[in-house]
Amino acid sequence: MANKEQNIVSFLYCSVNSKWILWGSLATIAIAGLISYLAISGWLSLSEPTLAALRWLAISTLVYYGFLKRNLTTTILVSMVIGVEVGLDFPEFSQNLKVVSQIFLRLIKSIIAPLLFGTLVYGIAGHSNIKQVGRMGWKSILYFEIVTTIALFIGLIAINITKAGVGIQLPPNTSSEILPANKQTITDVILHIFPENIAKSIYDGAVLEIVVFSILFGVATAMISENHRRPIILFVESLSEVMFKFTSLIMYLAPLAVGCAIAYTVGHMGLGILVNLIKLLLTLYAALLFFLVAVLFPVALLIKLPIKKFLHAIAEPVSIAFATTSSESALPKAMKAMEHIGVPRKIVAFVMPMGYSFNLDGTTLYLALASVFVAQAAGIELTIGTQVAMVFTLMLTSKGVAGVPRASLVILLGTLASFGLPIEPVFIILGIDELMDMARTSVNVIGNCLATVVIAKWEGEFHETT
Repeated sequence: MANKEQNIVSFLYCSVNSKWILWGSLATIAIAGLISYLAISGWLSLSEPTLAALRWLAISTLVYYGFLKRNLTTTILVSMVIGVEVGLDFPEFSQNLKVVSQIFLRLIKSIIAPLLFGTLVYGIAGHSNIKQVGRMGWKSILYFEIVTTIALFIGLIAINITKAGVGIQLPPNTSSEILPANKQTITDVILHIFPENIAKSIYDGAVLEIVVFSILFGVATAMISENHRRPIILFVESLSEVMFKFTSLIMYLAPLAVGCAIAYTVGHMGLGILVNLIKLLLTLYAALLFFLVAVLFPVALLIKLPIKKFLHAIAEPVSIAFATTSSESALPKAMKAMEHIGVPRKIVAFVMPMGYSFNLDGTTLYLALASVFVAQAAGIELTIGTQVAMVFTLMLTSKGVAGVPRASLVILLGTLASFGLPIEPVFIILGIDELMDMARTSVNVIGNCLATVVIAKWEGEFHETT
């Protein structure tokens, strides 16, 4: 009994001690940042090597905290801070680090198709009641469309309030940086939903087409006799387990990949880009924060979600999505996290992949905001009717782009072409798209995680873990 009490006291002491170290390291980093700012502004006369040494000394305290915690989330966050400093101090070297994050993303992308196929088919065919699948389907689509529509209008209202694009001086034509987008018709959007060749869909990373194929395959499997269905269910269940374990192996690379991605971004753009486009960035970040607080938080309260446990569970997938700017990279971890807090696998396997095609809260909000920003920067006045029409167009065209970084840029160009808007102002957005992508991708992941709990609660199958 005495040993048990000593262990409890030791655990509490370490927890309190690590918290003090965390707050101390954050305060040290903040002070080092303030001193660097004052020196750059001319208020202090310190050499750059001295400032860099001061910042590295502050970061070392955070590294020590990460060593004490020794979990993936903390390690990733520490790697992000180190990445920022590496990008600042060694901008040329940091350009060579992009390959590490690209390797990580390639490995993650190799998981997505088999994981989606395995989990979706098992989620559908593994149900004893096929009617529940249909019920979850219409509930999911209804929830997704309501939430994403609200996100679109929030983006629209935010950019009309701040008018971040008004008065922008367009840069010289740099059309070679991105390819012009063809105008997308409704027919093109509808055809994009259905796969003509599943191998081609996997090769192209067409998440929506893979989802549709997997759903149809799962429904077909559920309709055949038990002796034929059982082997397929066992196979897809085993496939899902293997891919989750595959993910665990790849996640050992996550902290290094995240740090390298941040270093490349800072080294490539520098922190000065924040000054030039601070109004646009603040508009997006404020709109996304408002969406989280005014839409997703009330939904969480309505369904009586254990918010503290939920936030703890999504910390890792959200931090990965933030750094890699790819919702896809966070999918395996997000699915596991939702199972861990009490959402049955059959619901996670059905709702989460659908959400990655239909429930892109952050991306849809950004697209509405960016479309009007382009018009403002070009000096074009859009009527309320045109803006609303643009919103409903984006409701269709934004589906299925979650897996690919910068895919929202392609959708934006297609929307601009549909409404006859110039593409030159997009080059302004292109410069900070990485920073904007971090925020909108994180909100995508949070929204999809919440959606699985909503459907589980709606079905009466959420069993909170202790």
